[in-house]
Amino acid sequence: MSMTRRDFHRLLLIGCATSLGAPALHAAPTLKEGVDWAPVEPPQPGNSPGKIEVLEFFSYGCPHCRDLHPHVTTWSARLPRDVTLQRVPVSFGRAAWANLVKLYYALEAEGLLARLDQAVFDAVHLRRINLFTDKAIFEWIGTQGVDQENFRNTFTSFGIASRLAHAEALTSSHKVDAVPRLVIGGRFNVLGNNAHGFEEVLGIADALIEKARRG
Repeated sequence: MSMTRRDFHRLLLIGCATSLGAPALHAAPTLKEGVDWAPVEPPQPGNSPGKIEVLEFFSYGCPHCRDLHPHVTTWSARLPRDVTLQRVPVSFGRAAWANLVKLYYALEAEGLLARLDQAVFDAVHLRRINLFTDKAIFEWIGTQGVDQENFRNTFTSFGIASRLAHAEALTSSHKVDAVPRLVIGGRFNVLGNNAHGFEEVLGIADALIEKARRG
């Protein structure tokens, strides 16, 4: 239920989109290392003192990430107060994907993420709009009622470039080579190799949050 670099490249080239079912199943009571989760070695520090930090690594170019998105949105709304979710768009070192990372951070910087986050997923996977170049992104953003010149300035700014570099560093330090991927507390990669849907994957994440809470 994840997309590797090779899968991502293939789907980018052919514009393929897939849809996965998500039956509401529960995680197994006992999690198995190497099947349900894998350790992050070495463990990584978070940026949220006093909180269990959940990182969601994703890409707008990944169809599985689009399918997971509404489930994570609902799930994150009920997370305990000592848990925080941060999304990390991945580039895997490729220019086209880097533009999608910059698009995400530019939308966030401009306060447009709540309105256009799902719209980007839909544009890429439902409408097959090529949002992998600067030109295509600026043209599309104009159709969404956003000032193109202002957005262009944000998109090309040093601040967004810095956030791209930080996202790439996080992807590397957490050993992320497939998306979507949840990492719990800088210690546990959620694999869900035997999961039968996104709800079960999130159940595994819940169990790993409790594991992280116990230290």
